[in-house]
Amino acid sequence: MIKNYFKIGWRNMMKNKFFSFINIFGLSVGLACCMLIALYLNYETSHDSQHKNAPNIYQVVTAFIQNGNKRMKMPNTPAPMAGALKREFPEVIETARLLKLFIEDKTIIQFNPANGERKSFLEEKGYLADASFFKIFTYNFAEGDAANALANPRTIVISQKLADKLFGTQPALNKVIHVNSNTNGEQDYTVTGVFKEGKTPSHVDANFFLSVNGGNMEGFIKRQANDFASNNMFYTYLLLKPGTNAAKLQVKLPAFMDKYASKDLKNMGFQKEQSLISLRDIHLSSEVESNVTPPASKTYLYVLFSIAIFTLIIACINFMNLSTARSSKRSSEVGVRKVLGAEKSTLIKQFLGESILMTLIAFIFAIVITLILLPLFNQLSGRVITLSVSKDLMLFFEFLVMALITGVLAGSYPAFYLSSFNPVKVLKGKLTNSLAVVAVRKGLVVFQFIISVVLIVASVVIARQMNYMRTADLGFAKDQQIVVPLRTTAAKSAYAALKAELQENSGVISIGGSAYYPGIFNPSDNLIYKEGQTTAEGKRTRLNYVDDNFLQTLNIQPLAGRLFSPDFHSDTTNGIIINEKAAKEFGFSSAKDAVNKKLFNKFQDNTNTFTIVGVVKDFHYEDLHLPVTPYGFMLNTAGFNYMVIHAKPGNIASMLKTIEISWKKYDQNDPFDYSFLDEDFDKNYQADTRLAGIVGYFTVVAILISCLGLFGLAAFSAEQRTKEIGVRKVLGASVKTIVSLLSVDFLKLIIASIIIASLLAWWLMNKWLQEFAYRKDIDWTIFAYTATIAVFIGLITIGSQALKAALANPVKSLRSE
Repeated sequence: MIKNYFKIGWRNMMKNKFFSFINIFGLSVGLACCMLIALYLNYETSHDSQHKNAPNIYQVVTAFIQNGNKRMKMPNTPAPMAGALKREFPEVIETARLLKLFIEDKTIIQFNPANGERKSFLEEKGYLADASFFKIFTYNFAEGDAANALANPRTIVISQKLADKLFGTQPALNKVIHVNSNTNGEQDYTVTGVFKEGKTPSHVDANFFLSVNGGNMEGFIKRQANDFASNNMFYTYLLLKPGTNAAKLQVKLPAFMDKYASKDLKNMGFQKEQSLISLRDIHLSSEVESNVTPPASKTYLYVLFSIAIFTLIIACINFMNLSTARSSKRSSEVGVRKVLGAEKSTLIKQFLGESILMTLIAFIFAIVITLILLPLFNQLSGRVITLSVSKDLMLFFEFLVMALITGVLAGSYPAFYLSSFNPVKVLKGKLTNSLAVVAVRKGLVVFQFIISVVLIVASVVIARQMNYMRTADLGFAKDQQIVVPLRTTAAKSAYAALKAELQENSGVISIGGSAYYPGIFNPSDNLIYKEGQTTAEGKRTRLNYVDDNFLQTLNIQPLAGRLFSPDFHSDTTNGIIINEKAAKEFGFSSAKDAVNKKLFNKFQDNTNTFTIVGVVKDFHYEDLHLPVTPYGFMLNTAGFNYMVIHAKPGNIASMLKTIEISWKKYDQNDPFDYSFLDEDFDKNYQADTRLAGIVGYFTVVAILISCLGLFGLAAFSAEQRTKEIGVRKVLGASVKTIVSLLSVDFLKLIIASIIIASLLAWWLMNKWLQEFAYRKDIDWTIFAYTATIAVFIGLITIGSQALKAALANPVKSLRSE
């Protein structure tokens, strides 16, 4: 019986190749979109699932509370927190600390082979970790013993990829490499382990791990052994005993903080609230501000999931519409079958069988499309997603199930509709489409175009917001700014001489040195308050340590007072320049009123005093997702992390070559590296850029599928009215009149779709824009553009078939029946 259903279905497909092609192509594209997005969602939701202890691993999270106001949670704690938690709570089996090498974007790693040239690389994704880290987390070691890999001082565990770069095919174990880090100092490290990169992603995306002991951070940790209030920069993980209730353990943390930190916190003017987050929740958590790696946005995942579902729904609607529209062609078949004794259930099974057959064919094409497009999708999404028949057999089975469900859903309405025909009316030729059926068909077309129009609006809004963020006035000069990292002691020492030489170059406008620059992570902040206030009234202020020319190099504009100058030596001891936001937050009546006033900061029973020498205009040191907050500059004379060179417009390649030549003159051992400030700043929008790209591509796909359905319906409508068109032409109707006659009904549906979709899109995109502190508001022009695009696409799709019908020879049209 099933074989017979498929045989009849195949014959029907071959008989109606055009409409079968539209259905199969639409379904295959819809299924391919679903598969690609499903692979992405599977990747994002599988983070950290490879760790054997995953159900019992938790990260300690901190929320700062000042004057009753709680700041967003952050995943950082002081250094002694881990050890104290293990001592205090028997539920905790093991703890481990992780510290990102946060002062540098890349770390210099060098290897001197006995026979050969020294290898030097700039490596990202470096961390300091406790020896217990690999007891908690599961890593697949190709060399070495995970349990003891970081037990000794100055040991390093590296990825297989880094091992291949450094040592080629030679074993990495016990090799000595030189690591130069702004965060942890400059030392030799012994390789005690090599781990293979796993297929399953982790929120700790590491290239190498350094032992905590043996570097500069070891001394810092010892000095802060009893400080549970400040220096919150470590990621702390707990391995709990199986069966432990994490919520009950969390209830005990306030008493723990009272015991260890209440006095220091009171002196510093704020409180801390500790909580726990499960390992598997870290990557998708919206409660925690940033993390070891940026967490995924649930909003983006919901958007992508919705796009996948709606794209498939559009394809299913095409199938339903074309199947019901062509009901008159199958009516005689249904009538004959019923007269010969076929039951309704048998006919339903037959039509569902045809639907499933078409879906299975579409599924095969969808798999091919997915495999072809996956590399492009990886490039667009910034992920490394793989799909292999041998390794992902279960995933393919799930895709097959999804295809079968799609086939049943797409074929269900046509099957029930076709099988309900009255055989007497059918065989007498009295079958007509009921108003209810026509209404359903029109409703489905409207729903299709609502989805398409919403996606068009979303694409336009996202594109406008991205353009706004890239072109907005940031309050400083970001173009033609070359950033040269100073990653080693030698590079830092050479800064003054290198700056002096490069300033002689006519292509250089200005050069400045700093600890940080706009757009990158700045961990330095303090609670600062003005004279007459207390620590409890202090404002969290980000601080940057710069030379006397950095502000001029970035063209940050003064509002009152002055900028740093070599003529004022006292600036190096207690001078500070603040932004206008800080002046307002501290309670000064104006920028001018703030100049020469005192500011204070209390840290570990020591009070520091600063004198405001100037106030600058607000500038965006962070991306436009975040509002401008208090910021201060302190004058430094040496030890900068970055040199920023403001070059004149012109041959930038020649300028880079000049800088490299000067660099090698003063620092021959370290590799020359650079970046551009504008590009570094724009990296903060990578997630938004990817979302814009994905939404844009899938919008095109949704429109394509919708147009295919509309094209098919228009073609069938023209076919049904062939005789009518012939009569009208014979009676003198013009081509324009006939095209209007065939197009007007569809255009009414498109216009209705635009009105409904515009309201829905306005609400959805306004919610999305709330994620940005600075945004481009939605105005009427977006909906005008969208309506124009939608109507234009509809006119082309419908008009092509209407024009073809209108230009047909009326003699042939009248003979067709």
